[in-house]
Amino acid sequence: MSEAQTWHYGVVARWWAEFNLDGPEIEYFRPFVEAGQPALDAACGTGRLLVPWLHAGLDVDGCDISPDMLALARERAEREGLAAPDLYAQALHELDLPRRYRTIVVCGGFGLGGRREHDVEALRRLYEHLEPGGTFLVDNEVPYASPKWWKLWQKGERGGLPLPWPDEGARKVSADGTEFELRSRLVELDPLEQTVTLEMLAEMRRDGDVVASDEQVLKMTLYFTHEVKLMLEQAGFREVELRAGYRDAPPTPDDDFVVFIAKK
Repeated sequence: MSEAQTWHYGVVARWWAEFNLDGPEIEYFRPFVEAGQPALDAACGTGRLLVPWLHAGLDVDGCDISPDMLALARERAEREGLAAPDLYAQALHELDLPRRYRTIVVCGGFGLGGRREHDVEALRRLYEHLEPGGTFLVDNEVPYASPKWWKLWQKGERGGLPLPWPDEGARKVSADGTEFELRSRLVELDPLEQTVTLEMLAEMRRDGDVVASDEQVLKMTLYFTHEVKLMLEQAGFREVELRAGYRDAPPTPDDDFVVFIAKK
């Protein structure tokens, strides 16, 4: 299989580590991890979910496609006085870990990389890494969550792609005064393949001077809810339940995220 294309490296990874520290997913998924250990935070990134779970004394490993993200997760764990977690630099479709788990969580990572065959293989490997009776949880953002993107699924609406770079991007300042700026643009949307391609320009500045910059590409495959359910069933999972993200309620057409809870 060809290499997945994600932008979670370099300056973008540093942004994640500095500013992506909370969210409802941490507490939503935690009871499942508490009830089934050991657990794997698959596509763990810089440890947004993993580190709070380690603080709670949970037995959790992590894996991610980006060594940069994992290095920052290790740094955070060490900085916060935690024992070094077991982290593995592996893409989900190449997963081959020495341990099997009672619970596996994929939060915000399914469909990243842009190839459907990657995702099919990832589900197969995640299934194999579960203990019998184990629980697999994955969230998925529905394709119609973004009105700007959804409009481009219509014939005749994609003539303006790629979009121009914005004059300014998202800007934030870290605790040590380092300035970050991320600018992104949509390059391609293919409604037949259900894929999007985005580009990202990321910069770090200190005292007004650019000290690091990256240009990255992210490809994503967009999945509809019942498409994911069928993929899970084809991978061998059973008793697939759907929940509105991130609360204990059935999903509705107005929910941007759906959580899937499946058993081996």
